[in-house]
Amino acid sequence: MVPPNLAEKKPMEIRIRRNESSENLIKRFIRKAKKEKIIEEYREKQYYKKPSEKRRERHFRRLAEIEKQKRKERQQRED
Repeated sequence: MVPPNLAEKKPMEIRIRRNESSENLIKRFIRKAKKEKIIEEYREKQYYKKPSEKRRERHFRRLAEIEKQKRKERQQRED
């Protein structure tokens, strides 16, 4: 069995709706691409990152998340 993160992803599909303008179609495409993190994944894989760099980034992302939660809790207590 292949782990989910290594399994092949289905290609993204956007179909034009009845009476839909091309602008709306493009907006839906961009929204879906952001949601599925296609562009982010492409940029990530563009260059090789050492495992230590990846760990370091994950660590600092976690710290930032914790700080954000603390600020949120403080804000709720003040209200």
